[in-house]
Amino acid sequence: MKLIIANKNYSTWSLRGWLALKAFGVPFEEIKLTLFTEAFYDTLAQHTPVQKVPVLIDGDVTVWDSLAIVEYVNEAHLNGAGWPSGMAQRAEARAIVAQMHSGYNALRNEMPMNCRAQRRLQLSNEAQADVQAIATLWQDLRARHSDQGDYLFGAFSMVDAFFAPVAFRFVTYGIELSGEAERYQQTLLNHPAMKEWLADALNETDIIKEDEAGEPV
Repeated sequence: MKLIIANKNYSTWSLRGWLALKAFGVPFEEIKLTLFTEAFYDTLAQHTPVQKVPVLIDGDVTVWDSLAIVEYVNEAHLNGAGWPSGMAQRAEARAIVAQMHSGYNALRNEMPMNCRAQRRLQLSNEAQADVQAIATLWQDLRARHSDQGDYLFGAFSMVDAFFAPVAFRFVTYGIELSGEAERYQQTLLNHPAMKEWLADALNETDIIKEDEAGEPV
């Protein structure tokens, strides 16, 4: 099985697909492309009509879009273990992932993932609202599931994979959390797979100017 990703410093969607495999111990070959290069688009054109990462290739099956990838991995390789075990919790978890997948647009636009950096910026009211909404969500989920484990629904799940880039963003832009939200962020950052991703990101040298938001601290 192969997973095509892009620069670890910047590519949030790559991180989500990568964690769906790495955090659950699913073996795969990582193919990393440099964002926005000719080779990037030429390679992706062979596998996906949208020419975006990540792309999962599993034998005769090719899946693109991170949400489709995590669902495929859950079915094909995890026997359902990628989501909470209870039906009500699974439904809530999927709704939260769908919200992360398509929402929080101000946060996405103003706070691009940039793992190597420490940056300062002035957030819009909309981005501040997104930050507060995520902090409140983390606080609530941890309060409800703390007796089941250290992640949002207890055990690590696809929900945590989808919020992983946010944990990095909050570090980059100096977003301060408190209580259960802060503890959850640290738990996520301390996951061995997250540490591996960060170490690789720190070794990259490519600079994507449009993702260098704000000013250096």
